[in-house]
Amino acid sequence: MMKRDVYTDEHELFREQFRKFAAKEIEPKIATWNHDGITDRETWKKMGAAGFLAPCVPEEYGGAGADFRYDAIIMEELAYMRAHGIMTTVHASICLPYLMTYGTEAQKRRFLPPAVSGDLLFGIGMTEPGAGSDLANIQTRAVRDGDHYVVNGGKTFISIGQLGGAYVTAVKTDPGAKPAYKGVSLLVIEADSPGFVRGRKLEKLGFPAQDTSELFFEDCKVPAANLLGKEGEGFKMMMEKLQQERLCICITAIASCRRALDDTIAYTRERKAFGRAIAEFQNTQFTLAELATQVQVGQAFVDQLVAAHVRGDDIVSEVSMGKWWTTDLQKKVVGECLQLHGGYGFMKEYPISQDYADAAVQSIYAGTNEIMKVIIAKRLGLGS
Repeated sequence: MMKRDVYTDEHELFREQFRKFAAKEIEPKIATWNHDGITDRETWKKMGAAGFLAPCVPEEYGGAGADFRYDAIIMEELAYMRAHGIMTTVHASICLPYLMTYGTEAQKRRFLPPAVSGDLLFGIGMTEPGAGSDLANIQTRAVRDGDHYVVNGGKTFISIGQLGGAYVTAVKTDPGAKPAYKGVSLLVIEADSPGFVRGRKLEKLGFPAQDTSELFFEDCKVPAANLLGKEGEGFKMMMEKLQQERLCICITAIASCRRALDDTIAYTRERKAFGRAIAEFQNTQFTLAELATQVQVGQAFVDQLVAAHVRGDDIVSEVSMGKWWTTDLQKKVVGECLQLHGGYGFMKEYPISQDYADAAVQSIYAGTNEIMKVIIAKRLGLGS
């Protein structure tokens, strides 16, 4: 691959340090995590102790005050390693920015240090059984009662649902608001809150090591001090932070493409058919040449998005383009690579089969790819 200008020598040194850590502390555990359907808390704490869990958190709260590219490196390396169970993206790159941007000083000092160390894991509670991409119409209700909110409702498909200790949760504080999105607020709901009920860990097609779960709130008592920003500002805050969330998916999608492609190139060189390595057949060569080109183009675009995001540019439209294009590409790449594995691609002993299952959700969460196209169209001035 060409030298990637988005990263400095200092970034690449960090990458090498993390690779060494991951090779020792993460890679040997992946098979066990996939079998058990969950990661272990000790590894999260080791990541925190080594400075790899949330490097972008400011130094005064225990982090390194690093730029987003350090988070991106960790995402890339974990995705390439297929360590999808360690969801640092959700914890560090999706949840913690809400606290860093909208949290009060008291909230930052309370929640950020244990989040950096790995003692407190964060998840995000947006999706409901009847509200996925349509966040304005969530039904979970939060009613102010003195110095607390009483929350009732439920969330589903929540990452870090079993291990998490706190959740940035979208709630309706004004169900009669017109338009509906003005009634949405964000609360940090802690797992030890009275009335917080952890539901079942959901069985999924892919990402077996991720503890994706249901969460329920039954007259759940949440301190009013846990409100992020002001009442009614939740939808606006989520829209502002979705740019980074969708960029994270672009980053992991391309890294997963590269791993599937690298493994398949190696496989076709070793596997023989009709007395020749599969790699010697022109069909194989053309297929891999096309995929390699598309992955390289995708990587260049994602790197451009990362650079623009670090600069602070408004790239909502471009990130939406990247999200749908890279995740569709991921499906194509793993599908073509599985085909080149022949019957062995269908066997679980070959990781490409798991790649195929894992790719399915990438075009669904953080806003479906259809929603991405709606966003792009609106930004082009098309439709109402």
